[in-house]
Amino acid sequence: MIFPIGDDQVKGGAFPYVSYTFIAINVIVFLIQFMYQAEGSLICEFGCVPNEVVAGEDYLSLLTSMFMHGGWMHLIGNMLFLWVFADNIEATVGNFNFFGFYMMGGLFASLAHIYFSVGGDPAALLDCCSACSDISCEGKTAHCPGSIPSVGASGAISAVLGAYLVMFPKSQVKLLVLYLMQSFKIPALWFLGFWIAQQLFSGFMSLGPETAATGGTAWWAHIGGFVFGLAAGYFARDIGKEAWQPEPVAGGKDSSTPHVPPSKSEGKGYDDGDMV
Repeated sequence: MIFPIGDDQVKGGAFPYVSYTFIAINVIVFLIQFMYQAEGSLICEFGCVPNEVVAGEDYLSLLTSMFMHGGWMHLIGNMLFLWVFADNIEATVGNFNFFGFYMMGGLFASLAHIYFSVGGDPAALLDCCSACSDISCEGKTAHCPGSIPSVGASGAISAVLGAYLVMFPKSQVKLLVLYLMQSFKIPALWFLGFWIAQQLFSGFMSLGPETAATGGTAWWAHIGGFVFGLAAGYFARDIGKEAWQPEPVAGGKDSSTPHVPPSKSEGKGYDDGDMV
């Protein structure tokens, strides 16, 4: 398995308070889920069920579902991506702008998931049996996509990845090959391009009969969030390009580390470097 563990860091700009706060909130909420799992799943209570949202119910779940996860690996994977990719964006656009961008990205991702779960025909889901219902499913289609609660920060993080691709395509992403315990770097354009291609393939496959490869993952939330991130990143790309200009150093050579110009900076300088 291969995981991103670091990237090139912009110099200066806003300290990523919002990114780190989101990580902390997600971890705390998951611990609460873990504590209460014996008394019933909080996922059914706070997860986003497409059928219910389409019926005009439980709109709050569009927000609460963004901070819940289905398991430890789900949580760790999402938080790792958030740690690696979010800080450059927040350092460049500022804390307040990043907060709004992240939340809007998560909402857009959930709406994309709901649309493709419903399939454009809400009436077709009336006979669906809810995955969280205690009522017998006899005579109904059991657990169709619109009845299954979705949780996770994946949609909002996908928006972060989309914006990162537009703003920092030349950034080098450090990847860890878990089996070999060795790392190497590749351009963000390659890594994120491969990632979204994989999501698109799985997303279109999920429109057909469910398989082990396509079931259980909200692929269209990932795709929807990424598209939102691309659009948002387009408006901030000039700031990202300016932040990426290398600083000249003694001897006439350029540093490979990007920086946010003083006019674009916010707060104290920040550089978290690679994770390992």
